[in-house]
Amino acid sequence: MRLLEQFIVEAKAACYVGGKVVEPRASRHGAHDLNYARGAFRYLDSYFGGTDFIGQEVVWKDEEPVWALNYYGRILDPEGIDGQRAGNIIQKALGALYQEGRFLGGFTFQHPLGEYVDESVGDAASFQGIERILVGGRLAYRLDYHGGLIKP
Repeated sequence: MRLLEQFIVEAKAACYVGGKVVEPRASRHGAHDLNYARGAFRYLDSYFGGTDFIGQEVVWKDEEPVWALNYYGRILDPEGIDGQRAGNIIQKALGALYQEGRFLGGFTFQHPLGEYVDESVGDAASFQGIERILVGGRLAYRLDYHGGLIKP
């Protein structure tokens, strides 16, 4: 399990946080795909939308799906924050989280507009959580996520 968790952190850091370019040929019509692979592991983050978006991350080991995460995020206060600012805050906050060698919540990050908060319950095997951006103390962005191990 520890090798899987390390790979998940590595893949997440290399893709969205690392500014990886979206694959020109998506896995599904209208999707934006970010891929990463090392050894027996392969990762795909595939999402739809922009300011409001939905997506799924999947990890395969030896071509068998072993782990997944589903998410839905949206701007709640467009006067307080736009998609570009939210994305910049999330990239910086997640970069700091991944530097700790983990990807699940219990994490806060101060940014110039306010605070980023990620809270979750469970562990990599089974979890759910909420990612939020507060601007001036008001909830401006929210992402809900859940996931865990895939077993045949």
